[in-house]
Amino acid sequence: MARGVCLAIVGATGAVGQEMLKVLQERDFPVSKLICLADPREEGTLIDFKGETIKVQAASRERFQEADIALFAVGTGVSKELAPQAVECNCVVIDNSYAFRLVDDVPLVVPEVNPEDISWHKGIIANPNCSTIIMVVAINPIHKAAHLTRVIVSTYQAVSGAGKAGLEELDAHTRAYFAGQPVEPKVFQHPIAFNLIPHIDSFLEEGYTREEMKMVWETRKILHHPELKVSATTVRVPVFRSHSESINLETRTPLTPQQVREILSQSPGVIVQDDPANNVYPMPLFTSNKDEVFVGRIRRDLTNDNGIAMWVVADQIRKGAATNAVQIAEMVVEGNYY
Repeated sequence: MARGVCLAIVGATGAVGQEMLKVLQERDFPVSKLICLADPREEGTLIDFKGETIKVQAASRERFQEADIALFAVGTGVSKELAPQAVECNCVVIDNSYAFRLVDDVPLVVPEVNPEDISWHKGIIANPNCSTIIMVVAINPIHKAAHLTRVIVSTYQAVSGAGKAGLEELDAHTRAYFAGQPVEPKVFQHPIAFNLIPHIDSFLEEGYTREEMKMVWETRKILHHPELKVSATTVRVPVFRSHSESINLETRTPLTPQQVREILSQSPGVIVQDDPANNVYPMPLFTSNKDEVFVGRIRRDLTNDNGIAMWVVADQIRKGAATNAVQIAEMVVEGNYY
């Protein structure tokens, strides 16, 4: 990489922010100085990074004046407030929230899919929804080979997608269930232990949730395919980490399952695990804490001559959030897109 980077992390004490720090160290990102920012209530918290102890500061405009790049791991409201201030300080923002994903002049990037879009940023680059990232890494190679015309996806999303509080609620509800005690849902709409909840984010028109429509809107933008038909159903499941997705694809040009396996086996960021006869297929328990997107159960869709069905699993905190953001930052540095 070109040179040392003064890097700020906004939301450094949160689950995604902590994972960003871990990924930065693992990938040996060229940090010359690290600025850790968070809510004022967490000012003074100590963070270890590459053997150095860094004191967390309250996020404010002044903190961005010496930063080259800022990774935002905060909510939409904070991003909308602080990201433009960072850009005014000539700091490139890579934002993990929903705030800028559908803004026309903000690139929405998955490095394995549309890295070229980084070059036209105007200060802000958006990190997509975790489920969208996982899906497009798996389906883009098929799109390039045979042109996608329709995508139907059902997600099985881990509780860590709702942050630390989601993890704690699944743990508490599981303990309460075995103790025969009542539970009071706070993070989720219903008890999550031993349950499935087909409700993530708020409901919109036509009976779809915002989480489902994010997958529709974001997939079209990332693939530069505004006419792509996408239908999503998103479900919260009692799994701690890694999202799973059942995906049915329709392509303009027919592909055999073996052709799909060969295409995906040669695709960046994808690992094919597809040997059902020997019980080999992706599962969240074994994909957690990894950066790749795992694909298996590749088979012909019996209802569609041009259809393929497959099962996709990946760690939504890493590839679905932290790792994807760090990869974007690496490309900003490599391409000198400051």
